[in-house]
Amino acid sequence: MIRAELVKELREQTGAGIMDCKKALQESKGDLKKATTYLRERGFAVAAKKAGRAANDGKIEAYIHGGGKLGVLIEVNCETDFVAKTDDYQQLCRELAMQVAAANPVYIERNDVSQEKIETEKSVYETQAMNEGKPEKVIERIVSGRMEKFYQDICLLEQPYIRDPDRTVGDLVNEYIAKFGENIIIRRFCRFQLGEKS
Repeated sequence: MIRAELVKELREQTGAGIMDCKKALQESKGDLKKATTYLRERGFAVAAKKAGRAANDGKIEAYIHGGGKLGVLIEVNCETDFVAKTDDYQQLCRELAMQVAAANPVYIERNDVSQEKIETEKSVYETQAMNEGKPEKVIERIVSGRMEKFYQDICLLEQPYIRDPDRTVGDLVNEYIAKFGENIIIRRFCRFQLGEKS
């Protein structure tokens, strides 16, 4: 039997529905951490189903930090005006703007990175590995690992979420997709820092 307090705690942590929380706790035999993972994995399944749907509503969020020395504009789209007006959606948009301010991504996702940039990075990592005297048979694996780190540094959806580095920003967005039952897309962002050359 799953205690109501545990369901409530999981719901507060994840924002998932009561029945989803109860099922997750049953599946994980009352283990809160495993239940959270279960819901996150379920969120990915929900997100995959919603990915093809048009998201033309939403919000442009502005975030100013450091007494006006750093600013971010970000467009986050959802499917309906109803969701766009909710407090939870507003909070998500603000969190995403703060992430851009703090972590300074260059792209939204890895598909946005040009093939030329990818090849340049791979070449640099390969040369570094050879200069470090790494055996030829492991260089490809080293380059692959460094490329993953490269994507985590520059792609917003792959960055560790600033409030919980065990999750990515993509995980966060997928949790909200599961919560709202609507597709959510980060359309674009722009980050300004005082004195920075464009």
